[in-house]
Amino acid sequence: MSENAVLDTALGFTIPSRHVRGRVVRLGTVLDEVLSAHAYPPVIERLLAEALVLAVLLGSALKNDAGQLTLQAQTESGAVSLLVADYMATAAGGALRGYVQFDADKLALQGADPTLFGLFGKGYLAITMDQAASEAQEAHRYQGIVPLEGASLAKAAEHYFFQSEQIPSFVQIDVRHMPGEGCIAGGILVQHLAEGEVGRERLHVRHDHPEWEHVQALAHTINAAELTDRALGLDDIVWRLFHEEPEVRVQAMSVLSRGCRCDEAHIRSVIAQFGMAERAEMADEAGNINVDCAFCSKIFPISLVSLNN
Repeated sequence: MSENAVLDTALGFTIPSRHVRGRVVRLGTVLDEVLSAHAYPPVIERLLAEALVLAVLLGSALKNDAGQLTLQAQTESGAVSLLVADYMATAAGGALRGYVQFDADKLALQGADPTLFGLFGKGYLAITMDQAASEAQEAHRYQGIVPLEGASLAKAAEHYFFQSEQIPSFVQIDVRHMPGEGCIAGGILVQHLAEGEVGRERLHVRHDHPEWEHVQALAHTINAAELTDRALGLDDIVWRLFHEEPEVRVQAMSVLSRGCRCDEAHIRSVIAQFGMAERAEMADEAGNINVDCAFCSKIFPISLVSLNN
């Protein structure tokens, strides 16, 4: 399998006999493209990489090509005040963007390998799914908010599913950043739809179900080297973990890309809602209102003259 086939892709799978669904993700070039727009320190780069992988693991379950998932971790007093990772479903797979707001002085006090609590303090995790309208269903939005708990974003996601959706889940995310080869991040999500067929409503939930305990034990054998190995196919990971199961159904591979959606026309329409005096206060000495996109760091210089014409 070529390197292009195992980087910036997501693979879904189901194990019908165990009522299990899952996804495996690996990011490479796309991750470098997102990170290159910012001058983040290594700790923040790793955090954003983990969040982007998690956004793909969750967002790639969206049912049509126009759905969107937004993951936010937020606090008022931590070194990191806001973490955003955004996934937009596309015809080929999905488009990613993300950014982090943090206090450099507070971050410096946390050392080289801070805990999730060290970064955020007491915060919350919010996951918002916007499902676009299709022939089969109307557009709808769903949001779940839980306390930001656990040793990592992966464990915080497990807590989210347990608290918000009552779905037993296993999540692991690993990041590798080696000099000369860029950043590679991989992750796996495995979930149990207890006592119900895969893809249908659960009849009830049992967190100690022997089927789930078996699959969870297998999933726990995954290691960081496998998730971040650019030469190991995602389907090879699924086979290694679950090849003894009677049937494993693998879905079509999703291709991932960087996808910031900043738009000058939209920015102009927002600024135009302000009065002329307010716009003048926003402008610099050259008569431009400079608006920067938090996701891609692109700056849009909007001239007052063009707005007033």
